[in-house]
Amino acid sequence: MIRKHWKKLLVLLVIIFLVIQVIGSFFFYELAIKRGPKDFLQNNADLEVSDQTMELFLNGDWIDWVNVQQFEQLTLTSRDGLQLSGYYLPASKPTDKVVVLTHGYLGHAKQMGLFGQYYHNNLGYNIFMPDARGHGKSEGNYYGFGWPDRIDLIDWTQALVKKLGPDSKVVYHGLSMGAATVLMASGEDEFPHQVKAIIADSPYMSVYQLFAYQMNRMFYLPAFPLLDSTSLLTKIRAGYSFREASALKAVEKADVPILYIHGESDTFVPTKLTKELYQQTSSDAELFLVPGANHGESFALAQDEYKVKIDHFLSRNNN
Repeated sequence: MIRKHWKKLLVLLVIIFLVIQVIGSFFFYELAIKRGPKDFLQNNADLEVSDQTMELFLNGDWIDWVNVQQFEQLTLTSRDGLQLSGYYLPASKPTDKVVVLTHGYLGHAKQMGLFGQYYHNNLGYNIFMPDARGHGKSEGNYYGFGWPDRIDLIDWTQALVKKLGPDSKVVYHGLSMGAATVLMASGEDEFPHQVKAIIADSPYMSVYQLFAYQMNRMFYLPAFPLLDSTSLLTKIRAGYSFREASALKAVEKADVPILYIHGESDTFVPTKLTKELYQQTSSDAELFLVPGANHGESFALAQDEYKVKIDHFLSRNNN
């Protein structure tokens, strides 16, 4: 009788555990993956930046520059049927060089005008800024954190090469999620040979690692088992799992030169992660760390050094 009682109790506990996992998985999917506002990031201390950075982001002259440019809006149908949108601006003088600028989580294409202005006006590049799936004017009801986006990036690149010519020299420059995107693309067998260099500013190693860190930091929860069940739900609903979405595995196979940039005071995506990516990269790689910079803040706090670093990197790898 007692044994029967304990069996019933055990079954009940298992059912309760499974219900909690299902509810928790849907909660975290809605929280981070599903397209829509993300209030949990508001007032997040890990995303606090300096007044200097806020002034540049909100009132920098790059904003007026973006607003007066005559961008050509390009569209692309993804391999799974989404209509994607992007913005192309030709250089002032004919050139075979083009930079693809990929934005971060919850951002949109034209925010990368922060970098696009310099590439266009000072380096003389054609520039292209795509809205990642689920962002801006691109379709998609979820955020891919770089993994499905890596294939979209390759397809965009092939479209640009078709538009500009097979001898085009392409640079990828990504920020945060956009940095993870360009790194994830680097390990693909179909990686376009026209891509001569990658600049990855504040990337993460994998989606699983990023979420595990943030679950502990924001919710004081261990990754297993809730993150794994959320990953399974994401695989079902969005087509990718957190563990497969790895920039680290990609750069271990990369052939393209990569410049890593990271703020030394980044607590949202710890600096050690970029250091590990740099150490594990199979191709030629460089590392530029900016003292005092939080997540995505390096350009704002060290513009001159940042520009010199990318100038030197591109002069060696994209001429």
